[in-house]
Amino acid sequence: MLVSLSARPVRAQGVVPDPNQIFSPVAMPTPVSAYRSGDGTPGPMAWKNQADYRIAVTLDPATHELTGEETVTYHNNSPSSLPVLWVQLDQNMYRADSRRAAMSGPAGAPHTDGMQIGSVTLMEGTATQEVTPLISDTRMQITLPHPLAPGRMQVFRVRWHYTMPGAWGGRTAVSPSKNGDIYEIAQFYPRMAVFDDVRGWDTLPYVGDEFYLDYGSFDYAVTVPASFLVVGSGALVNPAQVLSPAQQLRLAQARRSDTRVMIRDLADVEAAAHAPPAGSRTWRFHMDNTRDVAFVASPALLWDAAKLDLPPMAPAPGMKPEARLGMSVYPVEGVGPQAWDRSTEYVRHTIAYFSHDWYPYPWPTAINVGGHGAGMEYPGIVFDGMHDRDAKLFWITTHELGHTWFPMIVGSNERRNGFMDEGFNTFIDSLASLHFNNGEFAPKHDGEYAPDTGRPADDIVKVLRDPVYRPLMAPSYIPGRGDRHALPYFKAAYGLELLRSQILGPARFDPAFRHYIAAWAYRHPTPSDFFRLMESDAGEDLSWFWRGWYFTNAAPDYALAGLEYVGNDPEKGVRVTVRNKGTLPLPVTLQVTWADGTTTRRILPTEIWTKGNEAVVTLPGGRLVRSASLDPDHAIPDIDRSNNESTSVAPVAAGMGMVVARRNIMP
Repeated sequence: MLVSLSARPVRAQGVVPDPNQIFSPVAMPTPVSAYRSGDGTPGPMAWKNQADYRIAVTLDPATHELTGEETVTYHNNSPSSLPVLWVQLDQNMYRADSRRAAMSGPAGAPHTDGMQIGSVTLMEGTATQEVTPLISDTRMQITLPHPLAPGRMQVFRVRWHYTMPGAWGGRTAVSPSKNGDIYEIAQFYPRMAVFDDVRGWDTLPYVGDEFYLDYGSFDYAVTVPASFLVVGSGALVNPAQVLSPAQQLRLAQARRSDTRVMIRDLADVEAAAHAPPAGSRTWRFHMDNTRDVAFVASPALLWDAAKLDLPPMAPAPGMKPEARLGMSVYPVEGVGPQAWDRSTEYVRHTIAYFSHDWYPYPWPTAINVGGHGAGMEYPGIVFDGMHDRDAKLFWITTHELGHTWFPMIVGSNERRNGFMDEGFNTFIDSLASLHFNNGEFAPKHDGEYAPDTGRPADDIVKVLRDPVYRPLMAPSYIPGRGDRHALPYFKAAYGLELLRSQILGPARFDPAFRHYIAAWAYRHPTPSDFFRLMESDAGEDLSWFWRGWYFTNAAPDYALAGLEYVGNDPEKGVRVTVRNKGTLPLPVTLQVTWADGTTTRRILPTEIWTKGNEAVVTLPGGRLVRSASLDPDHAIPDIDRSNNESTSVAPVAAGMGMVVARRNIMP
C-alpha cells in the first residue's frame, strides 16, 4: 500500500484535528511509585489491608428487623500508623436525613431509621474498651486509643440493628411471593472502608451507587424461622443441622450431576408454608478471600443445583475437597422451561467460560436468586428477577455473575471508576453470549446493558455526538446526565472491543487482559494501572486512544475526498484520497470494489495521521473501479458516514483507455 500525506488542516464540526494534540503523551492520574509500577503491575512495595469478619444476625419476619453482632479483625499492612478506623454503614442511606434522601428529593422512597449502633467495643486480648463512634451519614469513625501501627491488627466488636427497606429497597429488599416473603439481604453489616495508597481512607458516602471494599475471610450465621431456606455467599458448613436427610442426599447428588437436581422442591415449599411455627434454625456459612457476603432467606424458595465444571476445593477449614456447585433459588412464580428452569444451566456456563478464558472462579458456590429483580451482584451470589425469562434471564445471569471478575476478583474502586466494573464486565459478557449454545442469545441487545440496534459501532455514535455525556474518566459518584448505562456499561465495553478487534487484535489483547486480571486479583487497580499494563504487554503506545475514548469524548470521522485513476489511466492504478476530520483516528478499512465485483482492502493505521489530515492511497492498476468505501463493515463509530462512499469514477472520453475525471466528494 502506497500512502502519502498532506499536512493542510481540515476543519470538521468547528474543530481542526491537531496531530500534535491527538498524539501527545497522556499524563496518568495515578503516578508510578513503589506501590504501582510503570508496567501497570503492583510495585515491589505494594500492600493491601485486610478485614476478617465473624458475624451473627437474626431476622424477624414480623417486624422486618435484622439484629446483628460482628467481630472484625482489621490488619494494617500499610506503612502508615492509623489513628482512626472508618466503617461503612450503608443502611443509613435510607434515613430521611441522609445525603441520598437529599439527592432524591420529596419523590424519593419511604425511609427507615437506618443502622442503629448499639455498641462499639475495642478488644485487646481479654481486655475490652467500649468507645463512642462518630457517625456521619453512611460512615462511622472509630478513634483508637493508640494509633494502629504498621503490621499490627485491631479487633473490635459492633452490635447493631435496623429495619429492612421494603420492595423499594432495590439492593436489599423484602418482596412478596405466593408462598411467602423473599428477603434479599445485602449491605447488612458494618463494613470496613478501604485504606489505600491512593487516598488513604476512601470514605465516599453511599448514595445508592456501587462499593469499594477490602478482602478477608468471613464466618457468618443467619438465624431465621425453621420454615425458611437460607442461601448465601460461600459454603454452607452445617447442612446436617438445617437440611432434611432427603435434601442432604439431593445436595450430594447435585455435586455429581451435570444437570440440575431439585434439592428443595415444590412439595418442600408447600409443606413449609403450611407447617405450624417450629422455632428457629441457624444457618452457618464460610467464605475466604472475599470482599463481601450477602444472602437470601424465605420459606418460598425452590432450590436446584448442579456441579460446576471446575476443580474441587475445600469450602471451609477442615472440610474435605468436594465438587463445587452452581445453584438457583426462586419462587414458584419463576418456574418455566424458558424461565428459571434454565437458570443453573446459565450459571454453569458463565462460571466455566469465564474461568477458562480469563481467570479461575475462586469460591465453592455460584448462586442465582430470583426475587425482587434488582439485578445486583455480590461475591458468589446475585439477585435477579423472579419473572425474568428467555434471553433476559440469560443476560442478567451472565452479567451479574460476570461481576465476579470485575470487581469481586479485580477490586477496582467502582464507586469512583464505574467503567472498570460495569464496562469491563459487559465486554466479557458479549463474548460469553457468542459462546453459549452456538450463540443462542447473541448478540446482546437487551436495551439495558447495550442499545438495541444491530450495529454496535452505530449505536455508540449517538453517545459520541451528544454533548450531554461526560468522559468515562469523570467520577462515577457524581450523577451524570443522559442514560446511565450509556457510558459505564456500553461505551466502556465498546472501548475494549475496539482495542481487541480494531487496534491490538485478540492475539495481543487477550493475554494482556488476562495478565491484568491475574496481576490485580484481590487488589485495587486504578485506571492508570490498566492503561499502563495494556500498553506494556501489548507493545503499543495507546496515549491517543486513552485520551480520546476515556479522558475526552473524541470520535472518529473520515471522508473519501477523491477517487481517480493515476494519470487518468486505469492501467497505472487508482488513487484514493482519504481525509481525517475527527479527533480519534482509529484504524480504518478502505475497500475498493472493482468492476468485476471483486474487492481490495487496505487498513489505514492510526500513525498515518501523525503528520497531517489527508492521505492518498494508491492501488495497482489494470482494473476498472466500481466504487470505494471507508469502514464498509461499520467496525468503528464514524460519526458521519454520509461521506464514506464514492462511485464517482466515470469515463470522459472513448478510445482513451477509460480516461476518467476526478470529482472530490467533500468541498
